[in-house]
Amino acid sequence: MTSHVDMSPDPSELPARLDSQRLLRMPRLSDLSSKSFWIGNYNYKALLSWKSRTLPFFGPNDRLPVLLALILGLQHALAMVGGLVVPPLLLGGSAGAALAPADQIYLVSAALIWCGLGTFVQISRIPLGKGFFLGSGVLNVIGTSFAFVNSSLTYLNSEYKREGGLCTFAADGTKNACPEAFGALLGTGSVVGLIAIFLAFTPPRILRRIFPPLITGSILLCIGLSLMSSGITNWAGGSSCQNGGLCPSASAPHAATYGSPRLIGLGFSVWISIILFDLFGPPLAKNMSTMLGFLVGLIIAGACGYFDKATIDSAPVVNFLWVRRFPLSVKGELVLPFIASYVIVISEAIGNITATCNASGMPVTGSRFSSHIQGGLLSDALWACLSGVATVPPTTTFSQNVSVIALSNNASRIAGLVCGAALLLMGIFAKFGAVWVACPASVIGGLTVFLFASVAVAGIRILAHVNWTRRARFIATAALSIGFADICQPSWFEAFFSYSGKNTALSGFLSALTLLVSESYLAVMIIGIPLELVVPYGDDDLEHIEREKLAAEALAGTISTDTTGGANKSRSRLTEEVDELEIDQIRVRADEEAALGDIDRK
Repeated sequence: MTSHVDMSPDPSELPARLDSQRLLRMPRLSDLSSKSFWIGNYNYKALLSWKSRTLPFFGPNDRLPVLLALILGLQHALAMVGGLVVPPLLLGGSAGAALAPADQIYLVSAALIWCGLGTFVQISRIPLGKGFFLGSGVLNVIGTSFAFVNSSLTYLNSEYKREGGLCTFAADGTKNACPEAFGALLGTGSVVGLIAIFLAFTPPRILRRIFPPLITGSILLCIGLSLMSSGITNWAGGSSCQNGGLCPSASAPHAATYGSPRLIGLGFSVWISIILFDLFGPPLAKNMSTMLGFLVGLIIAGACGYFDKATIDSAPVVNFLWVRRFPLSVKGELVLPFIASYVIVISEAIGNITATCNASGMPVTGSRFSSHIQGGLLSDALWACLSGVATVPPTTTFSQNVSVIALSNNASRIAGLVCGAALLLMGIFAKFGAVWVACPASVIGGLTVFLFASVAVAGIRILAHVNWTRRARFIATAALSIGFADICQPSWFEAFFSYSGKNTALSGFLSALTLLVSESYLAVMIIGIPLELVVPYGDDDLEHIEREKLAAEALAGTISTDTTGGANKSRSRLTEEVDELEIDQIRVRADEEAALGDIDRK
């Protein structure tokens, strides 16, 4: 078993960790000529070593040597880029709107540019007045969200299937490009995103009560399992040849039938490489394992002649936002699913910011911590809301950076700035996006199957913290019974409404109901949340609540004196602190919520 970087904090280091509220100091001209500014005295070999080492800690506002900032910032970028580009690839590719290759290349570039800019905003801390901020002020990164993908794919495919839909099939049965339906996703995402901005000002305590771990874990489990269908379809060759054709087309280099051993083997090379890098790689490689595994697949595909070079050759050298546009619209059937997805995005942000503050050595209680949560939620919601206008699917904070912080012992926001700049450059140079579009579907499939499984595992991780009383088992069984049924047979409810009239409002409403019932994670919400609110607690639940209350009272005893050992605090103030802190539970809650990241640790 491989060793990992020792993250046990040195007690003498804790004050420096907690003193992370000062502003970043801009370098002076005299710094530019010093070795410490460019290289420093950092042990760079430790990043490539398999031995357990204690690395120096850098707080959120500590300066880094330029070389170290470049290395760690690029590590953050490579740790997230594999997951970041998957939603636009799925929604714009053959599994979704079947856009032209040039449009797909643009979507990848636009997502990278937008997420790079969003990372700049998220790690900032811009005062808005009256105690409100924009930006979390800690090292959080922004990427496209998986929470919207499955409901969006269901909508896109329904537009191909239903009579009079926005999308059509070609004479040979393949999909025609459908920018109108893709524009509906973007437009609806931006309008519904206004609700996310409202939720950003909702106290996290209230969101936790509406969405306890039992519900959020079940939702995330269903999202991961539902997405697995598109991942394994790509692994076997892609939907373009699923009905007897050749992948990706008859004229493609080394074209093969769906499920061909050569295609499955190509996807397997990515999947097994990710596992090997994570098992045996040094600290620098562990959090880039998905990207490194993807690179292995690219090398094999290129060496064996699976690439269609025409797609890369025809791509522009540079790309920018809005060089391609899509007709924006709002679709009623997407409103409720997107509201649910935005609630998940907000829950993700709470957990990821909490986990980042904890890994950064900052307090995870008190008014200062609350302001970091508020600023992070607002920037996260605002960027997700505006992403549709920027032709990008909705975004969210990614959780990978927390494990990068843990392994590198670096929480400096300078590394986040470098990460944002790296994403920005990847997006501007369009050839980078073209590689993703041109690579065989099997390579993408080997990557996404691993990523989607990690989403499901994140849900299991949350459910592991649930107190499995009879009440919890009943609620989970009732909600997941329909959720799992939707995963096994997604089309079971599609024929329930047979309306074929000209009333577009009624038709849209019935389509929305169909989507709600047949989408697994939405079914879990519809069933689980009301049951969570109305099912009474049993004796075993009450015993668990009493144990938590006793833990809080024990905490009260530890903080009943001030820092000088003087008089007891007032009971009202003490009650307020106990209610806010609950230190005995805070790390468990942070662990639960951090697992809500799109691709947990990967």
